[in-house]
Amino acid sequence: MKRFLLPLASALALAFPLFAEVTVTRGTDRIDVAIGGKPFTTLYLGGAATKPYLHPLRAAGGKIVTRRFPMEMVEGESRDHKHHRGLWFSHGDVNGINFWENEASYAPDRPNIGPIVPEKPAKITSGKDKGTIDAIFDWKDTKGKVLLTETRKMIFYDKPAERVIDFDIVLKAVEKVTFNDTKEGTFAIRLADSMSEKKGGLMTNAQGAKGMKNVWGKPSPWVEYVGDVEGEKVAVAILDHPGNPKHPTYWHSRDYGLFAANIFGEHDFFDDKKRNGAVTIEPGKELRFRYRVIIEAPGADLAKAYAAYGK
Repeated sequence: MKRFLLPLASALALAFPLFAEVTVTRGTDRIDVAIGGKPFTTLYLGGAATKPYLHPLRAAGGKIVTRRFPMEMVEGESRDHKHHRGLWFSHGDVNGINFWENEASYAPDRPNIGPIVPEKPAKITSGKDKGTIDAIFDWKDTKGKVLLTETRKMIFYDKPAERVIDFDIVLKAVEKVTFNDTKEGTFAIRLADSMSEKKGGLMTNAQGAKGMKNVWGKPSPWVEYVGDVEGEKVAVAILDHPGNPKHPTYWHSRDYGLFAANIFGEHDFFDDKKRNGAVTIEPGKELRFRYRVIIEAPGADLAKAYAAYGK
């Protein structure tokens, strides 16, 4: 009997996906991420998506910590702010273009909306300990002209009891662009209604301040939002890298479940019309943002986790 032996490299290539703990799979206008064979999240980009977003986000046990609307219609769920899609990065005023409230259905009432679209297919990798998505997006004005390019790397880690994503976002100006002062931005998650402070949840920042009144608009290197998901307490934290512009960031975090880091909205956060938090990027120059998102059970030592992230 003849035996056909595959070359070692080919055999390993075939076997590797079976052992990969973080699996990243490309689809049409989407990229799926699974951890330990279970779905974690999906990146929607291009197609009908006017900005890239991750939906849904799941805790290690599989429970969904982000609001389903508008991607899914769930009875009893809130339906405000249609542009709050899972987890996303955009801003409400870049050279007068609104990339935050940029739903296609808003176009008749908001003529200044712009899309954030893939510049080319993303690179993806799967692995035993982590998986990655490397993507490039164009931020376009109302006439389709590219104002800036965004290079984004997302790393999804395999952790037994938590879910961790690192974001490394580099914005390069094609022409002179200004991120104008508005609270409508920038790195954001819309949490499940049940996690919101209106439903008994609680946000706490690195200084120990608690509740929207004491967290919204205040600078802090990290904020944790804790709430209930199907009878289980879950914590979602956003960590602002110490190398980020204006670190520590301000927080546009609301009691209804919006959870966002925003360095630009100073006149709103300080209630001072004379303040201007705008940032300008000259042509060819770059602005870099890094964030870590952690989904886990409450009670973790976030100060220790942040120190490790900062290194």
